[in-house]
Amino acid sequence: MAKKSSPRSALKAILLLPLFLAGFGILLAAGAFAAFAALDAAPEGIPAEGALFTVGPGESGAGIARRLEDEGLIRSSLAFEGLLRVRGQQASLKRGTYRIEPGMRGRDVLELLASGKQALVRVTVPEGHTLRRTADVLSQAGVVDREEFLAAARNPELLAALAIPAASAEGYLFPDTYYLPRETPGEEAVRLMVGAFRTRLAEGLPESSALSPKELHRRVILASIVEREYRLPEEAPRIAGVFWNRLKIGMALQSCATVVYIITEVQGKKHPEVLYNRDIEIKHPFNTYVNPGLPPAPISNPGMTALTAVFRPEPSRYLYFRLLDPGSGRHYFSETLDEHIKAGALAVKGIGGR
Repeated sequence: MAKKSSPRSALKAILLLPLFLAGFGILLAAGAFAAFAALDAAPEGIPAEGALFTVGPGESGAGIARRLEDEGLIRSSLAFEGLLRVRGQQASLKRGTYRIEPGMRGRDVLELLASGKQALVRVTVPEGHTLRRTADVLSQAGVVDREEFLAAARNPELLAALAIPAASAEGYLFPDTYYLPRETPGEEAVRLMVGAFRTRLAEGLPESSALSPKELHRRVILASIVEREYRLPEEAPRIAGVFWNRLKIGMALQSCATVVYIITEVQGKKHPEVLYNRDIEIKHPFNTYVNPGLPPAPISNPGMTALTAVFRPEPSRYLYFRLLDPGSGRHYFSETLDEHIKAGALAVKGIGGR
């Protein structure tokens, strides 16, 4: 015969039931937390340098989560989507390219994509590059669309806003090393490079602040020529002095670099190894052999060496210079045409004046 439970035992069971249920709930919660932690943990296999991941325009949170899992950058798209819903961030993931590092959990990846802190690409634009070649460098690095950059650099409204009195930003796109996110808008890249030009000019040549945009433009044009002419930095101020001397007496600048600019940038031909009489006789506004004074616009983007040389030229009576030693890049400077002729045959400098 079964033993009946006493009222006291029944009461004890009733009192213990909430504790039992609470303990069971705690176990369930702990299990769920452990399961989520496992799904949220950093995946294996991400390379030491990190992996790039691009969020496209208008892409949904669910789609991003699935691609992250497919590419092995998170362990679980479901856990990632759960985080999105809990945090109310379904629409907060920003387009762009991001670098996901080893050891990043799902929540870390979510914070990165919501922050907009994109992976930056290191790109160096050499001194003496033209607008076209600058666009090529940026495009090949994957940071700017080539045609978009060229269009921005020729946009009259943007040029006016940047106080550039010319048909393009050529000459003002400062050659430097930049860190840019992928798919940087062309206008943003132009503004950044022109801003770098203004900053470096103000820091290195404070006297430039007193010049009008028109007078500064004349200096930039001449600096773009000096940039393509000098090889040894110490000779740049002397070369600039020669050009200033020629301008003062109304003598043609006779810069080979301007003829090369016509051949490569206007005619679209390869850089010539030698200039012939037919080349220096080309009828074009940029040809400083047939047109006195400065060309109508810069022929390259000069660096600080050429800019400083134009602002602070070396005083002399020289009117001519000729490449004396192709190996060292040394020039021979002379005051008369007879001395110049005796110095040797006409030589064309390499791209960028180097």
